[in-house]
Amino acid sequence: MGLDLRKLDHLVAVVEEGSFTRAAARLHLSQQALSTSIRALEREVGVPLLDRTSAGVTPLPAGRALVEDARVLHGVARAAVRRARRIGRGETEVLRIGHTPAVTGPEVMALAQAVPGLHTEVHQRYPGQLTAELLGGELDVGLCRGIQPPHGLSRTTLGHSRLSVAVAAGHRLAGRTHVTLADLAGEHLVVWGSEDSGYTQFLLGLCRDAGFEPRHSRNPIQGTPPVTAVVGTGHVAFVTDPPGSALDGRVQVLELRPAQHAPVHALWSANHTGAMRDAFLSGQPASPAAARSDATNRSGR
Repeated sequence: MGLDLRKLDHLVAVVEEGSFTRAAARLHLSQQALSTSIRALEREVGVPLLDRTSAGVTPLPAGRALVEDARVLHGVARAAVRRARRIGRGETEVLRIGHTPAVTGPEVMALAQAVPGLHTEVHQRYPGQLTAELLGGELDVGLCRGIQPPHGLSRTTLGHSRLSVAVAAGHRLAGRTHVTLADLAGEHLVVWGSEDSGYTQFLLGLCRDAGFEPRHSRNPIQGTPPVTAVVGTGHVAFVTDPPGSALDGRVQVLELRPAQHAPVHALWSANHTGAMRDAFLSGQPASPAAARSDATNRSGR
């Protein structure tokens, strides 16, 4: 049985809007046409997908599962069209990399430069944007720390970055060259993710393992480099910048002893194909055969 992708679009819109009226306006359809489409989809699938009440519309378990798979299917379709278009035009494959603010630009560059011949576009994204664009086929790889992959994405660890501690220039620790975790007891820690973020829990866990429960809060200015979080706050932050002066002397980055390392994770969709992505994930240059395989497969040479 083949599913109509347009009907899946309609289901996703209804679930996201929680209303046939709002979904119909979003899709530029009449409410009757949208309702007819959803009922036809339910007949095709063979089970109810939505719970319709006077308070609104919510997905039933089968509806939630189909919406999850629909997002994956649409991403695969978009990625397939983009790949065919690139091959037909003879264009070079470009790896589209997204990264959360917790992974710095220098870290992304180091990973990309480790693979000879890689052509990249790099975009910073918040975690929700990152996973949505990976599922949608708009990014090839997402770099993050601690994000649990949603349905349709896979995760691997690409490496680990050594942690340092950033403090403002006037902080009581600013004159030191290094600190231990115990030195941070009583300090206020700035984190980037929410309380249930994997990276937040990793950082808090370091402090707990050192014997103290850290006072902490989320950085109110999201999207900026982590080292900026301590400016004007008197707080401390774990960063991956090298020790030394930063931000024109406004921040001092201190070596953390003994060494602690934070993982760099890669998220990607196994349903999308790409020689450059596979090379990036493996840390090995794409073989000439792999780099040419798309073109040869299409041309028959």
